Amino acid sequence: MAVPGGGAAAALALTLLLLLRSCVSGATHASSALRHAVPRGDAGGGLCGQLLLPLGYPCTEHTVETDDGFLLSLQHIPHGKNGVADNTGPPVFLQHGLFQGGDTWFINSAEQSLGYILADNGFDVWIGNVRGTRWSKGHSTFTVHDKLFWDWSWQELAEYDLLAMLSYVYTVRQSKILYVGHSQGTIMGLAAFTLPEITKMISAAALLCPISYLDHVSASFVLRAVGMHLDQMLLTMGFHQLNFRSDMGVQIVDSICDDGHVDCNDLLSSITGENCCFNGSRIDHYLEYEPHPSSTKNLHHLFQMIRKGTFARYDYGLWGNLRRYGKLSPPPFDLSSIPESLPMWMGYGGLDALADVTDVARTVKELRSTPELLYISGYGHIDFVMSVKAKDDVYVDLMQFLRLRANGSLHSSY
Repeated sequence: MAVPGGGAAAALALTLLLLLRSCVSGATHASSALRHAVPRGDAGGGLCGQLLLPLGYPCTEHTVETDDGFLLSLQHIPHGKNGVADNTGPPVFLQHGLFQGGDTWFINSAEQSLGYILADNGFDVWIGNVRGTRWSKGHSTFTVHDKLFWDWSWQELAEYDLLAMLSYVYTVRQSKILYVGHSQGTIMGLAAFTLPEITKMISAAALLCPISYLDHVSASFVLRAVGMHLDQMLLTMGFHQLNFRSDMGVQIVDSICDDGHVDCNDLLSSITGENCCFNGSRIDHYLEYEPHPSSTKNLHHLFQMIRKGTFARYDYGLWGNLRRYGKLSPPPFDLSSIPESLPMWMGYGGLDALADVTDVARTVKELRSTPELLYISGYGHIDFVMSVKAKDDVYVDLMQFLRLRANGSLHSSY
């Protein structure tokens, strides 16, 4: 669906403006928390300096430039806290989800977070951070204040960011890479795996809450935002960065929560669905790092998927598609073109309101090979990365899969 023009665009923009003005005086509990949280990502020192080095884990910062000029931050944890420096295991690359950054893999304790657990069990861990996150705010030409800095969707994250980051790790290690993604990190992965220049660098892929189709999303907050055409209104009004820590972002949350259609007393559940094992007592700590910014165009692309039921490139409208793709419609990402030889593992939950089990089943059906599946009926979208029980419920099975596909031996205490 193209961004509306003319009178329709003006009407949408006016609607949003009135909604935002009506919310200035009132604020939900969730938006108040967002407004008062101080993001640690802006404090300097990088992800390594803020989360890993203080706990005694080796960690180095790296910068990679994409073909379209974005400067991305990578972190490298070569071994665990008690590991041996010259005994580096197989490389595993972790890719975060929407409105998250590389910190998501370390935001719980060292005993509960996948990033720490992998390092402590002999893996050579690399952390990706896509453009626009607080860890990756650089560009060779633009600044975050420029419209063109935010002119991208998950399509560019797959075709440019992943290519650049994986190529860097592949060059450094001279070895194929184990890929682990969550949520948007799985959208990026599945799209990227249709590209031979990327799959040649991947030895296996593990996808947490895999998404390629979104037509069965049931999250009330998301459906309300789609229904009110939030994405199109923001683009029409010229808001190209989507930052829920900004005054505008907080007012957007209020405008959705205050109209009576969405119960935002538990904002996380209204966005992702119920989560069984999320530690709510740590919410203030989580808000020191998340949510990260993204682009409005990225949100628009995701909402296109929900409205159309497709897994395709960004829809620029008829004429825009002709100029960009040479076709009236955006070309799909063909899941059947992912090599049958690529081993895949998927973990998904019965409470997930974003990666719905029906959509996961459709994804699996379109793949040429059958992935290994871990289904947990009582798990939600965030549980797979933040559950206090994920170590036993998810990561045992995940690491068994990774070990069997690793190039070389692993010395594990898990």
